[in-house]
Amino acid sequence: MLFVKIVNDEVAQVWDTQPPAGEDGWKVAIEVRPTIDFTRFCYTQHTFDLTKDPVEIVWGTREITVDERKGSMKGAARAEYERIANEELRKDVEGGDSDPAVVLAASAAYKVKVAQIDAATTHEELDAI
Repeated sequence: MLFVKIVNDEVAQVWDTQPPAGEDGWKVAIEVRPTIDFTRFCYTQHTFDLTKDPVEIVWGTREITVDERKGSMKGAARAEYERIANEELRKDVEGGDSDPAVVLAASAAYKVKVAQIDAATTHEELDAI
């Protein structure tokens, strides 16, 4: 549960714990987050609707650009490659049977995926990757 302290018709504080007993100006608040497709949109700044009870904390949204999405997709591809490479390194360090071919295949797959991401110009093309 959220609480907002209102002073002079403005939000002065927001707490996610019960405020001290006996302090004036506190009201219960709820967050209003529009349902979004996280591959296409993100939340932005919020506003407070003090006319509602409970007070509403209303979140805005904006469209994610293709270039922003490309960056996050490349990061995910890199993380997957690093996970595989680190697992093989762990095997080697612990005296197990690491397989360099697994790391080479993961590297090749990473390079192909990055090339596909770089070539994409629309969200639809990124969806297909």
